[in-house]
Parts: sequence; structure tokens; C-alpha cells
Amino acid sequence: MDQSRIRNFSIIAHIDHGKSTLADRLLERTGAISERDMRSQLLDEMDLERERGITIKANAVRIDYDADSGETYELNIIDTPGHVDFSYEVSRSLAACEGALLLVDASQGIEAQTLANAYLAVESGLEIIPVINKIDLPAADPDRVAEEIAAVLGGSPDEAIRVSAKSGEGIDELLHAIVDRLPAPDGDPDGELRALVFDSYYDTYRGVVSLIRVVDGSITKGDAIRLMAHRHDLNADEIGVRRPAMEPTGGLEAGEVGYVITGVKDIDLIRVGDTVTWADVPSEDPLSGYAEPKPMVFSGLFPTDGDDFERLREALDKLRLNDSSLVYQAETSRALGFGFRAGFLGLLHMEIVRERLEREYDLDLVATAPSVQYIAHLTDGTDRNVQSPQDLPESGSLASIDEPYVKVMIITPSEYIGTVMELVQAKRGIMGEMTYLSPERVELHYEMPLAEIVFDFFDQLKSRTRGYASLDYEPSDYRPSDLVRVDILLNGQPVDAFSTIVHKDGAYSYGKAMVKKLRELIPRQLFDVPIQAAIGSRIISRETVKAKRKDVTAKCYGGDITRKRKLLERQKEGKKRMKMVGSVEVPQEAFVAALKINDE
Repeated sequence: MDQSRIRNFSIIAHIDHGKSTLADRLLERTGAISERDMRSQLLDEMDLERERGITIKANAVRIDYDADSGETYELNIIDTPGHVDFSYEVSRSLAACEGALLLVDASQGIEAQTLANAYLAVESGLEIIPVINKIDLPAADPDRVAEEIAAVLGGSPDEAIRVSAKSGEGIDELLHAIVDRLPAPDGDPDGELRALVFDSYYDTYRGVVSLIRVVDGSITKGDAIRLMAHRHDLNADEIGVRRPAMEPTGGLEAGEVGYVITGVKDIDLIRVGDTVTWADVPSEDPLSGYAEPKPMVFSGLFPTDGDDFERLREALDKLRLNDSSLVYQAETSRALGFGFRAGFLGLLHMEIVRERLEREYDLDLVATAPSVQYIAHLTDGTDRNVQSPQDLPESGSLASIDEPYVKVMIITPSEYIGTVMELVQAKRGIMGEMTYLSPERVELHYEMPLAEIVFDFFDQLKSRTRGYASLDYEPSDYRPSDLVRVDILLNGQPVDAFSTIVHKDGAYSYGKAMVKKLRELIPRQLFDVPIQAAIGSRIISRETVKAKRKDVTAKCYGGDITRKRKLLERQKEGKKRMKMVGSVEVPQEAFVAALKINDE
């Protein structure tokens, strides 16, 4: 198709502002999907996305729009996630587009992630169409929201398109705006092939399926193609588009979005962000792609059955193809056996990855408490990255520790400013600037330790503001901090899965809470089991699981008291010997329950 009649755009917004519902209405209005096949959240293909009502994976679909002028336009929609943990998915989507629909809820107004996504789109040089959704809600105030958008993006409040993705009101006007206001692609159709791989996933029967945006040249079925990052030559076995079902077309031209299947089963050959070119006449100038994601949160993933270790490795390999922000390496735990240390973009990302591994690959996993990456400065002048508590050197060789800080943006109704400030200060936050978006809404900027955010900060923020506050954060820098490692000892032996790095001020409360919880979870043995929390060699808290007692004097009736004492002394000696050689078995459910201590 002529590039002048192609429009490539993303739908970006804060979580729960109606991106997937708007995509449904666009598909419905253009006849891309029959009424019989229509279902809500059509582009959210995972059951997990439907159950939680969130978009996890970016998804692309092509629709044909017959304009009033009589011309048919090719619209390529990329639906994107809204949660801060999946902002990497958004950046990948924007790299394949010329425009973006910035969706804002008519009742809630601009949220933190709305601003973050808008800035991403502006930095990518995209044309933005502001869209005010949910105008049919009783609490909707589109005029106020239009003023907020104009204050952020510039321009006139009248430029915002007002729609209801649920009822379909305003969809025709939006389609006109997409055609009139978004630019067409400007690639060279006769040049050397350059196509960006912006997503990929693994199909059990067909191998790797790559979603591509052709920037220059064209690609047809049977072409010998080259992946420029790895210099691998492959054959394009199938070329097509998604409508939203996969539809082979035989080829793609400059400006178009579609998929390519090469039959490759080796998932390391095709990487997201790579450039596809011809093998016989290759381009020497790869596309810029996008920056590699940096994991923010680290956690150990261990199979409950040690025999599933290789299955977990294969599952992580396949999942990484679909989620290139996931990083992992093998690790061993004395308590949990063989597993992997995985890096995630945030807590929700960690939760989603674990749930996908369990559902899609039928694995039963234990995840250790999440931690962030610290930098340890040693007394010999060297530095060491610390991704887990076990990596932290002993205090004798440790000079100082730096922890990661993030820039936090919180948007909240003005009535909750006091309670939000109190919460952030309790989490060691440093106040930045405060801006009133309107008389009712305030934008607060803070710098905070990432470790304070990854546990329960978001939940507490929502509960203190009745769900009205929104949060966005981005990495800032590393700063020195007074941190210690708290170890949990069972019967004098440290259990590495329960160790954690915390600020010195919170070490005692963490240790006390953990030993108290473990006392309830660990089954009673035939001997007393001390549970201790320690910082180095100093015990800061202790609980004891009392021994099961067999009444050895039950068979002793009558006679002198010394007979009973002799039996009790013999039992006491036996328990003492047992304690020296006995080991405490911690059930898997105790690990799972104890590691949720920070969720409470």
C-alpha cells in the first residue's frame, strides 16, 4: 500500500484508563472482527491479562478504515501496558510508530503514568492526539481534563477528542483525527531492507514468531534475511499481518507492520530490538532500536521439586523471548536447592513472571523475598555488585554500601498531601518540588531508596489516599547508606533464603517479625529449636519452637521418686544428643508464608 495511506500509532495511558476497550471499539467500528467473534479486551490474549484487567504485553493489529473521501487507510494499532513496571513495553511500541493516542480518564484526569508515557512519546518525536475517555461516567469532567492536558502538552483544550470507549461515542471523530493529524511513514520503499523487531514470542509448532515494522525496502516470502546484531542468515518462511488473527500476505512493504516466521527454534538467534535486512544486499546502517532495560528488583526462583530445574531453565528461556526485560542466572541455595536469580522491572513484573511460569509451563515455584542491587565498597578498594544478601561481604572486609535511589512522581488529590508526605518521609524520601496541576490535584516529586518502594509502598499509598493517588518512578543514582544484613538461624544454622539487607533502623523490627512468624510455621521436633535473627554475630531477636514431649514416666507407677528422675535425665541426655546431630526440616509452605512477611 502507498505509504501516504498508512498510519502506525500506539495507544498509551495510565493503567485502567481504557486502552484495551478503545482498541476493541476501533476493531468493531472498522469491521476488523465479526460480532460473533467479538469479546472484551480482544487484544489481551493471556488469561492473566483478562483476570487482572491489565495489559501485560504490547500487541499489534492491522485494520482497514474506509474514510469519507473514498480512500482506504491501513491503520496499525499497538496496544500497550499502563503499569509503571511495563514501561519498557511502551518504549518498544513507540519505536515502531509515528503517532500516539494519549488516553486520559475523564473522571480521574492526568495520572503519573500518563505524564511518563507522554514524555516518552515526545522524546521519541511522535505526534500525539490527546483523547479523553469515559465521558459517559457521572463523575466525568472532560472540560477540566482538557485544560490539564493542554497545560502539559501545550496547544488548545479543544484539540482533545472526547470519546466513550464503552458505548462507542466519538469513535468516528477519533478515526478522522487519526487519518488527518497523524503523519504517514516516510521510509524509502526502493531502498535496502531495514525492519525493526519490536516484539517476538515462541510458538511450540512454528518456532520464533517476530513482530516487525518495515522502515525501508520490502520483505517477501522466501527472502534470505539477516539479523544484523548476530549476523545470522535465515529464510523468511512466512510473512503476514495480524487482523488480529494471523493472516499470511506474502510480503510487507516500507511503513507496514506485520510478522515474520523463519522456522528458527533457537530462541537466542532473534532478539527484540534487532534490525532485519537482506542477506545478499545487506544494509550497513542498523536501526537505533532502544536502550536495554535495567532490572530494578531481584528474586530467587526455585522449583519445589528439584527434578524440575531443567524444565524451569527451558521455561525461562522461552519466556525471555516474549519478555526481553527478564534477566536471570543460575544460583544455589542451601535451603532451596538449585534455582535461578532473576531480575525484574518491578514487583508486579516479578509477580506476573512467576504466575506465567506456573500457568504456562506447569511449574510449582518458590520465590525468595525481593531485593534490589547494591554496590559494596570493599576495604581493598574494589567494588562488588550485590544482587542477593548472600553476595554481601562480611563486615570486616566491607568499607561502605551504596543503595539505588529513584526519582518518584506522585499525583494525588490535594486533600491527601499531608498523609502522602508522612508516608514518604517514613520511607526515607527526600522532598523535591510540588506543583498544582489544578486546584484539586497536586504533583509531588521525591527522591527515595528503591528498596523502600519495592515492598509495600504502592499499597500503602493507595490505602492512604483511597485509591486516588498514582505513582511513577525512574532510576536516579546510588548513594551511601547505613545498611546491614539480617540472617535467620534455625538451630544455630543460617537459612540463606530468609536473609535480607535492610536499613539499620528497620533491622530489629524485621528480625522480630520473621522469627515470630517462623515459630508458628515450623513444625515441632523432638528437641527444642531456637529461631534467631542476627546481624553478624549479634543476636537481635529469638523465639523457640518447643520440643514434643513423650511422657516417659507414664509406665512408672509407685516406687521411689528417683526412678522417675532417672528416666527424665535419660530423656534429657537423648534430646541433647539429638539436638547436636538433628537437622530442622522447613516445609515449603513455611518458606512461601514467611517470605510474604513484607506483604502484610
